[in-house]
This record gives sequence, C-alpha cells and structure tokens, in this order.
Amino acid sequence: MKRIAALILLATLSANALAFEPFVVSDIRIDGLSRITPGTVFNYLPINKGDRVTTDGAQRAIRALYQTKFFSDVEIDRQGDILVIKVVERPSIAKLTLRGNKDIKEDDLRKGLKEIGLSEGETFDRLSLDRVQQELIRQYYNRGKYNVSVEPHVTYLDRNRVSVDIEIREGKAAKIKAINIVGNTAFTDKAIRKTFESDTSNWLSWYSKDDQYSREKLSGDLEKLQSYYMDRGYADFGVDSTQVAIAPDKRAMYISASIKEGEIYKISDIHLLGQLILPEDTLRQLIFVHKDETFNRKAIESSSDAIKGILASIGYAFAKVTPVPKLDKDNRTVDLTFYIEPGKRVYVRRVIFQGNTRTEDDVMRRELRQLEGSWYSQPAIDRSKIRMQRLGYFKKVDVDKALVPGTEDQVDLTYKVEEQSAGSLMFGVGYSQFSGIILSASVSQNNFLGTGDSFTVGAQRSDFSTSISASYYNPYLTDNNIGIGYTAAFTRTDYGDTNNDFVNYTTSQKSFTTFLNFPITETDNIRAGLGLNSNKINLQVDQIDPTTGQIVTTQFSPQELIDYQNALGHRTIHSWTGQLGWTHDTRNGYWAPTRGGLMSVNTNIALPGSTVQFYKIDLEANHYWPIGRGFVLYMDGQVGYGNTYGGQTFDNNGGDTYKAGQPVTFPFWENYFSGGVRDVRGFQDNTLGPKLCVPSTPGVAIKPNADGTCTGSLYTFAQPIGGAFKVLGTAQVYLPLPFLKDVNTARVSWFVDVGNVYSSYSTFSAADLRASTGLSLQWQAPIGPLIINFAIPFRAKDEDKHYEERIQFTFGSQF
Repeated sequence: MKRIAALILLATLSANALAFEPFVVSDIRIDGLSRITPGTVFNYLPINKGDRVTTDGAQRAIRALYQTKFFSDVEIDRQGDILVIKVVERPSIAKLTLRGNKDIKEDDLRKGLKEIGLSEGETFDRLSLDRVQQELIRQYYNRGKYNVSVEPHVTYLDRNRVSVDIEIREGKAAKIKAINIVGNTAFTDKAIRKTFESDTSNWLSWYSKDDQYSREKLSGDLEKLQSYYMDRGYADFGVDSTQVAIAPDKRAMYISASIKEGEIYKISDIHLLGQLILPEDTLRQLIFVHKDETFNRKAIESSSDAIKGILASIGYAFAKVTPVPKLDKDNRTVDLTFYIEPGKRVYVRRVIFQGNTRTEDDVMRRELRQLEGSWYSQPAIDRSKIRMQRLGYFKKVDVDKALVPGTEDQVDLTYKVEEQSAGSLMFGVGYSQFSGIILSASVSQNNFLGTGDSFTVGAQRSDFSTSISASYYNPYLTDNNIGIGYTAAFTRTDYGDTNNDFVNYTTSQKSFTTFLNFPITETDNIRAGLGLNSNKINLQVDQIDPTTGQIVTTQFSPQELIDYQNALGHRTIHSWTGQLGWTHDTRNGYWAPTRGGLMSVNTNIALPGSTVQFYKIDLEANHYWPIGRGFVLYMDGQVGYGNTYGGQTFDNNGGDTYKAGQPVTFPFWENYFSGGVRDVRGFQDNTLGPKLCVPSTPGVAIKPNADGTCTGSLYTFAQPIGGAFKVLGTAQVYLPLPFLKDVNTARVSWFVDVGNVYSSYSTFSAADLRASTGLSLQWQAPIGPLIINFAIPFRAKDEDKHYEERIQFTFGSQF
C-alpha cells in the first residue's frame, strides 16, 4: 500500500509540474492565497528570484509546499520568465466539538488533539483526522471498551472553513469473568493475586473498577506476579505465555497466564565492581542481602538504591548501580555482582523556582538546604522539598535536575510548586443549650503578601461570652531562622446574664504574650515566651436590704466561687506568665502528611508575684505510618496537667469551702475541657468531665446524680466545669478512596477517640474514660477547610446521654 501511495504521489507531482525548458526566474507569482500570506509560502519555497529552475527543481518545490500541510493542491507553471505557483488552501478548523466522551476527560482529549494539529484555528487535514480516530479507538481498547465507536463528522462552511464534530459512543467496558494462573504449585491463586489491580467482579467493583480489563493494568499485574516470586527466592521464575480472550459480544474477558515457578535460589557470593568511590566496607553496609540468604529481588533493588543514594549525597547525582545476578542452576545459587558507575561529581549551579505567583522567591529560598555553588546532595534536596511542603502554601512541590548544556559537572535544580490558598476567612454559627446561639468569625493569613509571615484576627460572641484575639508571627526575624510572635486577647464572660442563670459571676480577661522560636536542629525547635494576664472576676452575691429585709439581687452565685475569691482577698487576678516549649517535627507535609510525626512539650507558668502561682504542662506525641496500598495509620496521645506551686495558702476565711491556711487550689478559669469536633468526637464541645447542678433560683450548686440528672425542681441541668487533668488518645486510619485521588485536598479516615477530663490527677480513673468511633472527612473545599465527623460513642455513661452528638462539622472560607 505504501508503494502504491508513493507512485500515486509521484504521478501527481509530475502532472502538477509541467515539463518545461530550464529558465532563470525573474519573478514569482502565487495564485490562490486567501488566508495564508505570501511571505509564509516564500519561507518554505526552495526557489528564489534569479535561480535557474528545471523540471526536477519544480517537483522539489511542489513537495516542499505539500509538506507544509497548508495546501490540498499545488501546481507550478511559467509565463515567460515568471514562475507561477497555483495553490488550493486546505480549510481551517472553525469549530471542534467532542461528544460522548466520559472515560477520557475533554481537556485531556483536546490537549492530545492539539499536539497532532487538530484544534480550532489550525489547518484541517483529513489524514490527521483519520489518525485521531484510530488513536482514540486504541485508547478505549486499552481501557477494555471494545464496543467503542468513534465517528468524525466534517461540515464544510463558507470562507474555506470546516466544523469537525467527533462523536464518541464509549459503550461499556468488558468485565473480567475469570483470571487463571496455570503452573503455580508453591502459592495459591489467592496469595498470588492479592496485589493485582485486576480482579473478577466483586461487591467493591462498582467504584474500584478492578473488574474492568485494561492492557496497562494486566501488564502491571504480570510484573507484580514476577516480583512476588522473585522476592521469595525464585530467581529463574518466568511467565511463559499470556492469553486474553474476549466473548463474541465484547462484554466479557477471560485472562490466562502460564508460568514457570522454577526453584528457590540462595546467594552464594556478593561482589562490588567498578569505581567504588567510598570504602567497600561502607558500601557493603548498604546491601540488604547476604551470603547464604534466600534470593530477594526487592532487597537487591533496595540495596542498589541505597548505594546510589549515598553517592548522590556526596555529589554523584547520576550514579548508576547495576545488580547482575549469575545463576548456577545445578547448585541453585546466585553469584551477585553490583557494578558501580558513579559518573562525574557535580555541583549545583543554580536553583530556580517555578509556579510561585504569590510567594516570594526569598521565602522559598530560605527553606533550601541545598545551596547554589555547592556539591550536589540528594538528602539536602529532599529535605528542602519537605520544608517547602510543610510551609502549607503549596499543594505539591516537585524538583527536577538538569545538566547545564555544554558541561558534565554542573546541574540546575528547578523546584516546581502549585500554590494553594494560605489564608482563610471563617464564619461559624452554632447553638448550645448553655451558650445559646454562638457566632464566630476569623481572618487568618499564613503567607501575608507572600512574605511567609502569618497573622490571625478572630472574634466570638454567645449569650454570655465575647472574645477577641489577634496574633502575628514572623518565622525569620533573623537569617538563622529565629522567629518572633505576638498574641493579644480579650474575653468578657457574663455567666449571670444567661437564660439558665447557671452561674452568677462575670470575668474580664486581658492577656498579651510575646515569644521567640529557636531552631535547634532540622527537626527540633524551642519556644520561649513571656506574657501578662489580668482576669477581673466580679461575683454577684445575693444581698438583703437592711430596711425592708427583702432580697435585692436574686441571681445565683456558687458558694465555691465566692469562697475562692474572698479567701484570696482579690477581685482581679494578675499573672506574669512564662512559657517554654520544645517541638520535634518530622512530618513530610503540612495538610496531609503520610509519614513522620510530632512531639511537643509545652509549659505555661504563672511566675512568682502572680496572684495565684500555678503551672500547666501539655504533652503531645503523634505519628503517621504508611501501611501499604494507600492506607496511613495515625496515632496521637495528649496529656494536660495543671497545679499550683510554692506552698501558697489562703490568707483569710473565705467561707464554707476554703479555710485560712489551706493550700490554694488550681484556678477554675484555667481548667481543661474535653469533648467536641477536634477532641473526643461524638460528644458536644467541652461537655465531658466534672459537672455541677445549677438552680434556676438562688442556691448552692450540687453534684449531679449518677445518670447526669439533677435532683429537685430547682435544678435545671448539669453544667460541665472542666478540670485540672486531661487525657486524650486517637487512633486513625486514612482510607485510600478512589474518588478522592488528591489526598492534599481531601482525606477520609476511620477513627477511635478515647479521653476525658478530671478535677485533678488524683481523681483519674480509666473506668471514667469516654470513647467513640466513626468516620471523618477533612476537605479543602472551595468554600474553605471543612471537617465533617460521624461519630458513635461506644463507651459512655448515663450522664452523657444529653451531650452525645453523632454529626459534627466546622467550615470556613478561603482567600
């Protein structure tokens, strides 16, 4: 067919180039142009004025113009010494329509069509359209859709234009009805196929699509099959043949693979050859297989990667390590040789950033551990990437290396980033039986004007509480990565102004803190701060009018609070606070880490000279482990403890609860609380732990009954009051759901939460721990960060039944 086409083209060219005597061209005229400019034609025409033209030269000119694909017909003639070129332009594509494609995204299709010249505005070529049709059919065949139909329709329009409509009928993918492995005796079919992507129809196939045949999936499964055997000693394993049969209706597929297991081999010896660079003993420590052990291809490949990695850390960026096994079939042994080719030692000439439209280059450059002008170091490059990922400004960070043209010892590094919203504008509306309607709003920006500085301003309002806070942090006060931050807050709480009148006192708390952050190592930081806190507590105590003997105020004040204040002899509690913390952070990401963890210890101390000398210690340790097939295990544990120190005692008789000389107890306004959407899920916010029954008329608060109810008609409900000791534990498995491909945008997890808060450490009892389990969706939605929890408490007591909350969510808006 190719020979016939060539003969037809040759005949056409000969006919279009009329035979004439050679002549010298005095001028060139082009007839038939409408859309293409003469200058474009002259650029491709191999004939110029003054050239001597022969019949062969005219034919070469016709071929050159045909190859541009601008013209459907080209003729050459002469009028005297004038060369006349007559052309018929190919039509241009005015409109390209794709219909019926679901399995392949339209953007991907249009991108592929454009690469072969089939896009709006381009010159129309029927041959290109035919190639597109065949390529689309091939791609659908690879996806197991053998009933696909691709029909292109071309409509000719005025002004030498066409409209191309590609109609696709995808049909349904052929389902795998059977997978047969022939020749396996050492392992069962179930064990072999455990890691296969292809499978017969099952109850999960509706979303995993594992029963849909794909040539690429089958090829990958056969590679996994080979790896399965070779990782277990079968060094001469082989796949003899593979057959794929399709039913006449093209809806069912039958796969069969014939294998030869071979024998189990052991390593007889290990050699290192080539240019070793490092001492042989050092390199042998990186080899994970040893003499007399069973052959293991995975361990051999990991050894090769480890050697390349250590060479890359000292500048050999393009090192090659090739493992060559020599099989002795008689003795069933393998003589293994690693050939090492380090190549040239290179250094980094330049580091380039791409994709950062908002973030300044300096913000990214200060996270680099691979410096320009220094030897190439793969660990430093990888560490730089992780540090950028942990900033939280980017969805993903990729790094490419390329040799500098004309050199063998210089590379340029390019960090390609995809930015994401680093700021949020959050609004919240909630309701609580204690707080009524709760309104909250906050504005935060973690990358202010692209400088890497962060700030947050927030406010919250409920029936009895108003709070405003603001914070600012500069992570690079100095070039040594010493950061400085400031936090200011004001909270006013009026417990006597609630509908329930559960406590009758008001607080006005003002605080200011400044802190410094010191990096100690790549993963460790120390944070130290000083703050001032002023908490004014006004108790509204029932008073008797001496003239009438009547009660003037009827609001309730718990006697314990009155006693505490009177015993201290203060109405305003002042605290000079010192803060000291340590953080060890090895996580590999900001929003969705998959490995590494965080450990932290933070202390907050009311220094001597404060009204009440107390301290709080908070400890947390968590870690992420990838456990295979896209699953990630997350474990977290937290402990919070508070107490007073210095032997401080009450200096007067405050009432029934506190006596003079009695040690000052931990201040109630610093209590921990437990329960909520980010705590022990499945329980309302701050509702676990100690509670008091509060009356609707003046009286004394009492403890609730075992079932959480309050005795007597005066007492309306049990109010959580928090405590000085808190424990919290979480086990969470992130699930690899196929409809959530981008884990940096959304994650779904199954969790188990355990925790509670206690009045003090001495009252801790494991029997009082509460627990819940459920599913959690964390989504960087277009409206902002969204968390939705569905939780079921499975360890609770009767007193908790009023506080259980199965569905919890919080959301905001990003900018």
